[in-house]
Amino acid sequence: MNFSVLHRLKRSIPYAWDLNIYRGCEHACHYCYAQYSHQYLGNDSFFSDIYTKDHLIERLEMELSSPEWKREIVNIGGVCDSYQPLEKDNKLMPRVLELMIKYRTPIIISTKSSLILRDFDLLQHLAEITYVNIAVTITTLRSDLAGIIEEKASLPAERLEVLKAFRPTNASIGWHLMPIIPFITDAYEDLEEIFKEACQVPVDYLLPGTLYLRGPTRKHFMDFFRKTFPEQSDRFFSTYPKGSALPGYKDELYKNVGMLRERYAVSSQYMLPIKKRLQKTAQGSYAQR
Repeated sequence: MNFSVLHRLKRSIPYAWDLNIYRGCEHACHYCYAQYSHQYLGNDSFFSDIYTKDHLIERLEMELSSPEWKREIVNIGGVCDSYQPLEKDNKLMPRVLELMIKYRTPIIISTKSSLILRDFDLLQHLAEITYVNIAVTITTLRSDLAGIIEEKASLPAERLEVLKAFRPTNASIGWHLMPIIPFITDAYEDLEEIFKEACQVPVDYLLPGTLYLRGPTRKHFMDFFRKTFPEQSDRFFSTYPKGSALPGYKDELYKNVGMLRERYAVSSQYMLPIKKRLQKTAQGSYAQR
């Protein structure tokens, strides 16, 4: 077992470590930036050929139990969703969370799946002893549209229930509004419905993000867009001559997002909950809210 399951990042803010228990993702989100990762395996079936590392749990415990481990924040599933359909049978995440509890390691989990509720008790326990952030990606509240662009992810309403379920716990909850897809999910009235829901939960923060198209993702998404939304193709392609949207489009989009954020008092300060809760941990005052 001469590999590491914890991946050290070049930066340390807001977290310094990644843990991805799967390579590849069955959710089949057509905009997924991680499609490039299968190239190293000589495989372009990112959405169907899913890999896990041998002895992952054993190796993770070796790393977390090391005297060199400083209990820094670990981002779980930042590249490939840890709660994709395969996890229902594999049940790796409960074992991962048990280790995080054992070694009091703070975590961020990013997901588009309501399967995370299976592990509610473990996550609630971990949140009582250290920092836990549940970040749920919801790009649209329209189930029909989500079923087209994020084929096997949980329905938007189910993901929204995840945020509501964790609201009473010590976990920090965040809404990832990313990517926002031009002319498909960026209508002002659709964004306003999202901010209304985020306000009502309420979430600790909401992070928006524009679509990025690089490497194999660009070709895949462009082909998908042309086939699925032909009436919008010309506008879309002119907005994305390269990897990111034209500055004029992004300026207008973030202007609208800023107005909605102010109107519904939804924070973008995802670092604030981290600082507050880690401070409580250090002071030994991590009581249930």
